[in-house]
Formats: sequence, C-alpha cells, structure tokens
Amino acid sequence: MIVLIEASLGAGQAITLLMIALALGLDVFSLGLGIGMRGIRLLDIAKFSIVVGLFHCMMPLIGILMGRWMNQLLGDVAIVAAGCIFILLGIHMIYSSFKEGTPVLFNHRRFWGMMLIAFSVSVDAFSAGLTLGMFSVDIWLAILCIGVIGGGMSMLGLLLGRKVKGKLGEYGEACGGAILLGFGILFLV
Repeated sequence: MIVLIEASLGAGQAITLLMIALALGLDVFSLGLGIGMRGIRLLDIAKFSIVVGLFHCMMPLIGILMGRWMNQLLGDVAIVAAGCIFILLGIHMIYSSFKEGTPVLFNHRRFWGMMLIAFSVSVDAFSAGLTLGMFSVDIWLAILCIGVIGGGMSMLGLLLGRKVKGKLGEYGEACGGAILLGFGILFLV
C-alpha cells in the first residue's frame, strides 16, 4: 500500500514538473519563433538550444537550493510564498506577452549575445525553481525535465520560425503564464 502511494506521488510530481517545464518552455518557444523568422543557420539553432537547455538546468537548480533554504527558515509560510511567486510569475509572463515591441537587442550568433538571451529566458526557470525548492521536489527530475524541455522547445521554435513567415506563436508566453498562474492558485487553495 505504501509503495502504491509513493508511486502515485512520484507520478503526480512528474506530471506537475512536466506541466511547469512546458509552461516555462513556451516562453523560449515564442522567442525561438521570432529569432527563427529572421533567419538562423542550423548550427546556430543547435548551439542556441544547447545553451538554453543548460541555463534551464542551472537556473532552477540554484532556485531549488535557495527555496529549500527558505523552506527551512519559513516553514509553513513557504507554501503560501511559493503560491504567490507562481501567481506573480504567471501574471508577469501574461503581461509580457501582450507588451508591444519587445525586440531582442543582442545578436544570438555571438557568444555573449547568446548567453544573455539564454539567461534572460531562464530567469523564469529560476523563479519556478525557487518555488519548487519550497516543496520536497526531486531535484534531478526537476532540472532534467525543465532543461530538456526548455532546450527542446527552443529548438522547435527556432526550426518552426525558419519555416514560417507570418506572426505565429505570439501568445505562447501568455499560455505559459496562465499555467503558472493556475498552479499558484492551486497552491494557495
């Protein structure tokens, strides 16, 4: 009986992490569409996606470690704080998706430009990691899930952006924000 409960909790955690990773990946996907529509070489797609995937592993790891530390300090208040962080992160992502004219200021072909872009789209992953760290989440499952999906969504967006010429996927970040907002409300209820 205990093994069945632990297995269902593990499956539930994996599904939750998958949904959070997809929500965070939608932000990278929409950015990838924009960059891809301007034109990008296949080698640059591979490099950019790997860098984004690595940042999507590092940032939640740092966030989870800080979140665990905060959980020890705050105790039960940490769950309320985690819910509030997810709600604020969701609202921010939804708001950012509707802002007009958010150009990419850095050249994604240059090393530092690629690093700054990857860092900027991974800040949300840090916030999500901070929140996940306030719970007893499996660290390796979380960073692997968020990192692989972030890198994969980046690659998918860049490849699809190369193929399409219209404005597609501009609401991807809003969908991701709505998912995180929903999780935040769920944590508070």
